[in-house]
Amino acid sequence: MKKLLQTISIIGLCAALGANPALARDWVLLDASKAPQDWQITSQELGLKIDKPFSVGLRILHGGRQEGVTIIDVDTGAMKISVVPTRGMNVLEAVAGKVRLGWDSPVSEVVNPAFIDLNGRGGLGWLEGFNELVVRCGYEWVGHPGVDQGVMLSLHGLVANTPASKVVLSIDERPPYAIRLRGELKEQAFKQVNFLIATELSTEAGAQSFSLHDTLTNKGDYPKEYQALYHSNFGPPLLEPGARYSAPVQQVSPFNEKAAADLGD
Repeated sequence: MKKLLQTISIIGLCAALGANPALARDWVLLDASKAPQDWQITSQELGLKIDKPFSVGLRILHGGRQEGVTIIDVDTGAMKISVVPTRGMNVLEAVAGKVRLGWDSPVSEVVNPAFIDLNGRGGLGWLEGFNELVVRCGYEWVGHPGVDQGVMLSLHGLVANTPASKVVLSIDERPPYAIRLRGELKEQAFKQVNFLIATELSTEAGAQSFSLHDTLTNKGDYPKEYQALYHSNFGPPLLEPGARYSAPVQQVSPFNEKAAADLGD
């Protein structure tokens, strides 16, 4: 468990991967101009003879409020990482052996954004789909719902309920066989916002870790502020009696008076 925790790298916001000299093959898994289809590629099909075979597959969910949701499973041979392109390229969960990184939300289905009214429940409709390990929030705004200059801002922004316009899988042909899943998200409204968010999840064959590298570009011809919040949600066995959280922070600020009262714990 300790080794697993030490190797997990969850968020690398607005970072860039270094140049990789290894040749890579690319596959377009999703494109807004084409209907999605179930798909899979394995290390065996690529002709790679390695100790821990890996695979990447796309599946489409059916039934209930998850009808039409696409999930991409990246199985490194040591960890299975499930990504939801339909929901902002969020990471649903990561499983290594008997250890699951994730949590048990009352929301049991992977809800299609088409069935969510973000302005419902007084702007709390976002909560009807909240159940992932890593959830992107933003980017035009985050935080609690409220009215700003006559506009209703719903909880945590739009991106977590924005389907990716395009998803590309890249696999290096040389060791350590890096696997990269790149998604393209768009926040666009005429005369309001024109954001392009390039997301990337990267891992390697046989790895028990992954990292996220996201880049936001303002494509508009006018300055525009942005806000970002990345939920990282853990349940058992990580979140249990005796668990400790360690991070290289310089300052911790309470969110409100209630949080301030618990700051010592």
